[in-house]
Amino acid sequence: MNLTHLDEQDRPKMVDVGAKNDTVRTAVASGIIKMSKDAYEAVVQNTAKKGPVLQTAVVASIMGTKKTSELIPMCHPLILTSINCDIEEYPQECSFKLFLTVKLKGKTGVEMEALTGVSIGLLTIYDMVKAIDKGMIIENIQLEKKSGGKNGDFTR
Repeated sequence: MNLTHLDEQDRPKMVDVGAKNDTVRTAVASGIIKMSKDAYEAVVQNTAKKGPVLQTAVVASIMGTKKTSELIPMCHPLILTSINCDIEEYPQECSFKLFLTVKLKGKTGVEMEALTGVSIGLLTIYDMVKAIDKGMIIENIQLEKKSGGKNGDFTR
């Protein structure tokens, strides 16, 4: 199997997507952050000292998504057409699950953008409540589904 990010001399390269057709591409990623009851209650009651945690995490997710090509060396800079972030609350587990949907019409997929956005959103939650709970766990950052492109659709 040939790796597309290596040239004939096994040197890293960015894949040339210039000849590809523009198609609508979508990716959905998710991740979970688990925390103590005190930290969870501070988040849902908006009493964390650094401000509104979930709203800030949504903005951070969007910002992180847009910066993916600056963080991941072989990712192309993309003109994204849509970024949507949702956060589900799980009081029994004192956790939050962040979902990010990213769309564009272009020559390459948006899986890395969705995964990066989820990671940044969850890290923002951690940063904003770490004074209450340094033992938080971020887990299960994963691609849920993608559509578009020559490799077709994927659903976990």
